[in-house]
Amino acid sequence: MGDKSGVRVRSESSIEIDFYYRNVRCRERIKLNPTPRNIAYCTKLKARIEHEIGTGEFDYKKHFPESPRVQFFSKMPGDELFIQDYLESWLATEKDNIKHSTLVGYRKILKYHLVPVFGKMFLTELRRKHLRDWAASHPDMSAKRMRNVLSPLRVALDAAVEGELIESNPLIGFKVRKRSGGKSADVDPFSSDERSAILSALDRQANNLVQFAFWTGLRTSELVALDWPDIDWFRGVVVVSRAMTQGMEEPEDGTKTDAGLREVKLLPPALEALKAQKAFTFLKGAEVFQNPREGERWTGDRVIREGMWIPALKKAGVRYRKPYQTRHTYASMMLMAGENPMWVAKQMGHTDWSLTAKRYARWIQSDMPDAGNKAVERWSQRTVGLSQQ
Repeated sequence: MGDKSGVRVRSESSIEIDFYYRNVRCRERIKLNPTPRNIAYCTKLKARIEHEIGTGEFDYKKHFPESPRVQFFSKMPGDELFIQDYLESWLATEKDNIKHSTLVGYRKILKYHLVPVFGKMFLTELRRKHLRDWAASHPDMSAKRMRNVLSPLRVALDAAVEGELIESNPLIGFKVRKRSGGKSADVDPFSSDERSAILSALDRQANNLVQFAFWTGLRTSELVALDWPDIDWFRGVVVVSRAMTQGMEEPEDGTKTDAGLREVKLLPPALEALKAQKAFTFLKGAEVFQNPREGERWTGDRVIREGMWIPALKKAGVRYRKPYQTRHTYASMMLMAGENPMWVAKQMGHTDWSLTAKRYARWIQSDMPDAGNKAVERWSQRTVGLSQQ
């Protein structure tokens, strides 16, 4: 076998594999007789090693436990750095480079997902296999949620490669496969009767907040950040340009996505809620909605959920769903009424209306009794006029 293959016969009882690892040329002997079958086996072994090197899964000790190079390659800084310690240190350095809402989200992901599973592993121990096993152990987690959980890990490992703590990022090329039902599994809107029961169980300011949420589809973080100057009474829209998550002292410019910077049409029930809310906060400060117990802006979704939402649903006898379902309720109401999915997507701040249509597909009316009548009313008269000329 020639040099170009990287596999060559070295003696009557050994075959040598030649490859590069961490920019170092490595030659390792396999104790096998150089028969055609054994040479073919070593060729496949070399290909597998090079694939593992490319994906960050290669473990020198696993393939060549007796090789003196095992000790040489075990001197990466990440060999003695726990993933938990590294992630916490990395996040501390990123604090000033990312939005507060992103920082809060990353902290939660580290605390509840990454550290419990990978925290006690050394940085260089993490392999693609560990990520696949983790993904397989969460069959109920949507693909979108799984990608969100892995996002900070991916960025942190890129930084580790740049800092020469590890050789490569095992998440490079790792894809989370789509899961059946993942598009709409978390969509669980409230029915008309449930909406009425919830609103009846809420007092004045809380009632205004929830009614406004049902009829605008704003995220909770956008609702609590809303200020009165964001309401354009003349044009009948609300300008959504800020968000506020748990732990923030003031709203932060920008929303979840660039498309989240938007104008939302104020439908009559939303306008009604705003007019009722004016009596409480219009002359007191900038924010539209306040925690009535504190007389100040709501500080995030948790205090709304625990202090107002959960008690209201219990009182109303409505099955519990998160406050975020008010957003899904808005989308389902609009689509069931026959509104254009493109318009609904724009109202909600979605970048791709086709994804909105897929997610809420079962609520889109495809067999409305009056389907097509609007087109007939608009164009038939003109057609008749032309035919008579």
